[in-house]
Amino acid sequence: MSAITSQQTGSSGGILRYIGFVAMPLLVVIWSLLDPTLGAELVKWVPYLASGFWMNIVITFSAVTLGTVAGVLLGLMQLAPLWLIRWPAAIYVQIFRNAPALVLIFATTYIFPFEIVAFGHYLPFPDWIKAVIGLGILASAYIAEITRGAVLSIPTTQWEATKGLGFSRLQALRFVILPQCTRRSLPPWMNVASSIAMGTSLASLVGVHELMHAATDASTAVRRLDFTVIAYVVVMAAFFTLCYPLSRLTRRLEQRFNAG
Repeated sequence: MSAITSQQTGSSGGILRYIGFVAMPLLVVIWSLLDPTLGAELVKWVPYLASGFWMNIVITFSAVTLGTVAGVLLGLMQLAPLWLIRWPAAIYVQIFRNAPALVLIFATTYIFPFEIVAFGHYLPFPDWIKAVIGLGILASAYIAEITRGAVLSIPTTQWEATKGLGFSRLQALRFVILPQCTRRSLPPWMNVASSIAMGTSLASLVGVHELMHAATDASTAVRRLDFTVIAYVVVMAAFFTLCYPLSRLTRRLEQRFNAG
């Protein structure tokens, strides 16, 4: 009985997710058809909005990649036996895990130079890269805690077994511990990735041409209340389209790991 109930709950949840996936784009289409002039304005601005959304995608995947690599290293550093390695990593995590994303974006925007001099040539340092660094710092702090918790959740018998097989500590981490940690880290990692994806909208406040910035430009140019509303509905639909596949991919990977 419980299995049937859970199966029904899962199928109904899947139906609701697919309804949510098509509801907002369908709302935009219907609204545009009801007012042809509104639809014409939206079609004209779609390429501009799409160029901004592409920047959100680039910032998301760059920041998550940077945060994942740095976060795993910081998480392992917090477990190091030497305090000279452990304490700096712990201080870094405690500081940046409690820092607002907007503060980090502003900090990296104004701390890093706008140009870099290399061999007598001036190379621009784009604001979107600074936003990647700011969001990557935030992601690394959270992923460091996820990694540390995942490693500590592995039973001590696993470590003892690797010692019995003659593995070094690094070999045990690489071949035994970290593969098990990957499965346990996937759900919280997905939450961090989704938060970073939504946090990319804050980059508009430092002049990065992303979706929110593009929607604001379009709203200012058209100067129609109904267009402003539908433009931000498009923004919500776009961010849902970005975050939903991340959730589905993580679920599939989690199921594959569990099956393995």
